[in-house]
Amino acid sequence: MENSPEFYKYVSLVVLTVQNAAVGLSMRYARIRPGELFLSSTVVVMSELVKLFTCLLIVFKEEDSSLGKVKIAIHEQIIRQPKDTLKVCIPSLIYVVQNNLLYLAASNLDAATYQVIYQLKILSAALFTVTILRRKLISTQWLSFVVLVTGVALVQLADQPTKPGEANTNQSKSIGFSAALAACFISGFAGIYFEKILKGSNVSVWMRNIQLSFLSLPFGLVTCVINDYTQLKENGFYYGYDGFVWYLVVLQATGGLIVAAVVKYADNILKGFATSLAIILSCIASVYIFDFHLTLQFAFGTSLVIGSVFLYSYVPRTHNRVKV
Repeated sequence: MENSPEFYKYVSLVVLTVQNAAVGLSMRYARIRPGELFLSSTVVVMSELVKLFTCLLIVFKEEDSSLGKVKIAIHEQIIRQPKDTLKVCIPSLIYVVQNNLLYLAASNLDAATYQVIYQLKILSAALFTVTILRRKLISTQWLSFVVLVTGVALVQLADQPTKPGEANTNQSKSIGFSAALAACFISGFAGIYFEKILKGSNVSVWMRNIQLSFLSLPFGLVTCVINDYTQLKENGFYYGYDGFVWYLVVLQATGGLIVAAVVKYADNILKGFATSLAIILSCIASVYIFDFHLTLQFAFGTSLVIGSVFLYSYVPRTHNRVKV
């Protein structure tokens, strides 16, 4: 039946898989394709602007399509609660830094390696779950971290042979790995901190995202000026933008919102399955799109990472599930 829970479960699986794989592949392609190279800091800002507009539309619909009610809701939940709004400053700043780090990682790592290494966010989020939310992990989840770190180490240390003349001297695997690692760490903290804020108030997730975007936009603009002032002055804010870059802006802006909307239909096992499929899809696509060379060590490391995702996601019914 089209409206059955099983139908939505499989739709969730497809959406999560495609979204997870598309982000890494699209970011990598956007950074290495020929032509004028856009400033990643400006894409981060535009993604926040699109996310803000999207959340405003959702709130508009929730408030019976009344602009007056939207203005009242924003005034009551954001303007009149400055202390509560300021709590969101921390994740707002972190998400801007994280997104810029992810572009740095995508510029220096192939899409398959990027996708595998970024799974360290599971470890980061779980550790902050224990320290901030005071939740407990079971033995299989701790074991999954050992398997995850081992797999990522094998992937990072795997030699990727290149054909003569193919090496890009502007890329550094160590810089890419460091950027991805830093992004994983702060992503875990921001995600758990944001969850704590959500559960500690009656503000809706869409209104919280409006708060995030309102605060992230000035942080993002400051980052643009600090990192790319000279290029912004010479070439302008939208230098290098074309249809694909705008697609990337929308993908990043709506990706998290799409996942938030469908994840209620998917349990931890299904999310783990979607993540694993996304890794496999990224590896296959990288072979054909980016001429990626799949080595035995890389394949083994990737298998360990996929296994760790399932091991972490599987929680016996006698235990409480830890959402990450």
